[in-house]
Amino acid sequence: MELNNILVIAGKPDLSEIVSQTKNGAIVKNLVTGQKYPVFRNDRISSLGEIRIYTNSGEEPLDKVMGAIYEKEGGKALGFDPKKVENKVLFDYFGEALPEYDKERVHASDVKKVLSWYNVLLGAGKLEPEEEKKEETEKKEEVEVKEEKKPAAKKAAAPKKAAAPKATAKPKTTTKKTTTAKKTV
Repeated sequence: MELNNILVIAGKPDLSEIVSQTKNGAIVKNLVTGQKYPVFRNDRISSLGEIRIYTNSGEEPLDKVMGAIYEKEGGKALGFDPKKVENKVLFDYFGEALPEYDKERVHASDVKKVLSWYNVLLGAGKLEPEEEKKEETEKKEEVEVKEEKKPAAKKAAAPKKAAAPKATAKPKTTTKKTTTAKKTV
């Protein structure tokens, strides 16, 4: 799972994905609505690949946290809405997914964001683990190789026509017309 192209933009409700770069910013696509819009360098933008969760032994990258939640849920969406659940339920659930998270430095708002981002990313198909993606690409390559090995129907080669001789173009000759203007005093 690659989260470097997924952005959190201040003032925008959902996650966005970079579509292309521009001179002064980027064009992004909302992962929920699919709407494209520009963002600029002066916007407050954070990449999910840069976000870390505090743990007792340091910091854990967000992609590993998302992977732990993905494994815990079996690749399915959460059975609850993180924005409507009590904080105790959120912390209990988050503790099951990431037992070593720092209980003093990770707040309820952080857990709500992470869990709601999980649902958005899962709905957009961005949370497939790398192993599953590799297996899918290997299967596609195998199918392509099998299709290439099938003998193609041979077409009879059409006789080539003799090319007509090309006419040579004559260069245009231009005459320069020069005029001298008389000066009036």
